[in-house]
Amino acid sequence: MSDEPKYKRILLKLSGEALAGDKKMGLDYATITPICESIKKCADAGVEIGIVVGGGNFWRGRSSGAMDRTRADHIGMLATTMNALAVADVLESLGTNVRVQTAIAMHQVAEPYVRNKAVRHLEKGRIVIFGCGTGNPFFSTDTASTLRAAEIGADIVLKATMVDGVYDKDPNKYPDAVKYDELSFNDILVKNLAVMDSTAASMCKDNNIPIIVFDLSRPDNIYDACMGKKVGTIVIDRK
Repeated sequence: MSDEPKYKRILLKLSGEALAGDKKMGLDYATITPICESIKKCADAGVEIGIVVGGGNFWRGRSSGAMDRTRADHIGMLATTMNALAVADVLESLGTNVRVQTAIAMHQVAEPYVRNKAVRHLEKGRIVIFGCGTGNPFFSTDTASTLRAAEIGADIVLKATMVDGVYDKDPNKYPDAVKYDELSFNDILVKNLAVMDSTAASMCKDNNIPIIVFDLSRPDNIYDACMGKKVGTIVIDRK
């Protein structure tokens, strides 16, 4: 392939809701397949890929009413594992080598998360999908993404969402919302922008890991981002 990727190793965060497509809940394989095809293109170009998936297409813990938060988060971790297995299945059907690792042990369906083993998989060209978030309640899958990115030495976090970047306010509610092409982590924290939670943003800032936020409705944005093309909004640690 003639294109040379800009990033050697990435951490891709996939929104759970995005995997549901127009169904809004559950899994829509007509939506998941093009996403996985774009991921495969990146892998074929030599990019080492770790993936963290959300679980919002099955469970939203923060809207679970009076349920204990810890238990609600545990259910959410199981939801992310269902998504991880589904994405792995589609990637494997496309001929891609994949491993699923979970932060909560469930040996019958996935490997337990072991950092050195994950890195070895990546070095061998296998895609590694991380389920169960961090394995702890009170931490989002955004935080899991930045944690895994730091642990595996990722060059960048690619956050695939339902909007085409970061705006100064909700573009679905305000037609005059302004999109940012570039932001700093301080901008996110000071302006309280809805990119990711403050724990995740601080971890990326502390470890000098940039983030690109982009729209997953065009799956080839994943490939374009890996190749260094301009997509979405980039968040960097300005010195």
